[in-house]
Amino acid sequence: HCSSVQWEFDSLNIYIDQLVCRSFRNIYLRDICFRDAGSRTDPATSEYAPTAYPDDPEGLQFVLQYLTEAYGGLPIYVQENGKASANDILDDTDRVEYLKSYIGSTLDALRNGANVKGYFVWNFLDIFEFLAGYKLGFGMYRVDFDDEARPREARLSARWYSRFLKNNGISAQSEVDDTGHHAQQ
Repeated sequence: HCSSVQWEFDSLNIYIDQLVCRSFRNIYLRDICFRDAGSRTDPATSEYAPTAYPDDPEGLQFVLQYLTEAYGGLPIYVQENGKASANDILDDTDRVEYLKSYIGSTLDALRNGANVKGYFVWNFLDIFEFLAGYKLGFGMYRVDFDDEARPREARLSARWYSRFLKNNGISAQSEVDDTGHHAQQ
């Protein structure tokens, strides 16, 4: 029986937010029932392959604040959040912008009282992606899958994220990578 379970934390993988069915009276059933109604903040800001999910960082903020309120301040971990790019791209400014916006929304949720304890970027290294195979790179490090040695090369997002964390994640100043591109927090 679900009502006797004592939860210690909540975690989520988030790539898109959708409206929750409001017709269920039981909060647990309502929170696992989604309908394809789109983002709460339509129109979203962009789309990406393989599934054309819109970027909606404000949706993450709403979800974090909602979960805190609905579940009595249970600690929350964003255990998976990221964006794909073409596997051969090293200058992934789109991923840097994506991370800045989603981390920013997470920080906004924290400032508004959400009990967020962790945020984890998907993914450290490129992997075989279920829907796109090796065509897309979800990793902050590019992996050359055509080379048996599988060499790895840092993308701009890896350098930005490293600097962000070294600055305690609060205020990463304007940074310039090896190619001269700017990545700002």
